[in-house]
Amino acid sequence: MSLLTVWSDTDPMTHLIQTADAEVIARELGGVGVSYALLDIRDDVPLDGSQEDVLTAYRELVEQLVSEHGYTLIDVAQLHLSADSSQSQKETAAGARLKFLREHTHDEEEIRFFSHGSGVFYLHIGDRVLAMLCTAGDLLSVPALTTHWFDMGTKPDFTAIRFFHADDGWVGTFTGSDIATLFPTHDELAAAAARA
Repeated sequence: MSLLTVWSDTDPMTHLIQTADAEVIARELGGVGVSYALLDIRDDVPLDGSQEDVLTAYRELVEQLVSEHGYTLIDVAQLHLSADSSQSQKETAAGARLKFLREHTHDEEEIRFFSHGSGVFYLHIGDRVLAMLCTAGDLLSVPALTTHWFDMGTKPDFTAIRFFHADDGWVGTFTGSDIATLFPTHDELAAAAARA
């Protein structure tokens, strides 16, 4: 279940808002310039499917977004750790998690469609932090230069289609702040969503 949690950026223990209501999520995120939509997902895409499998399954959505926004690079980010994952896979996932956990910005918007699993986008806007736990079916578009970080959790399990205007794909400018270490993690927010 998707979940939006909002805090003051100086008080990570007291949430100002916490909701799983898609309409409230869209309204709150829209108020800070972030687009959100809950879309249908397909259940015929294998978890270990290739990038081509995922893009083929969601061809209509991809073509629509490319037509509307002119994206030139579309790829699929996916990590699925399990008890059977090798030590090398676990180390790679841990390294990727640490990279994205650092607060950063991008020169272009960041748009993701989650077709499986979950991940949390933390948006540091003004004096608030908005954490959007994205799950399957969530389409999120974060404006360029929005300060944020991303947490895929300690046991990543997600598939997300990524859309870019630049051919060099994901490029972040890191702020050097340690704010990400102060707020609840993906795992904590996923547990809260499960209780909601």
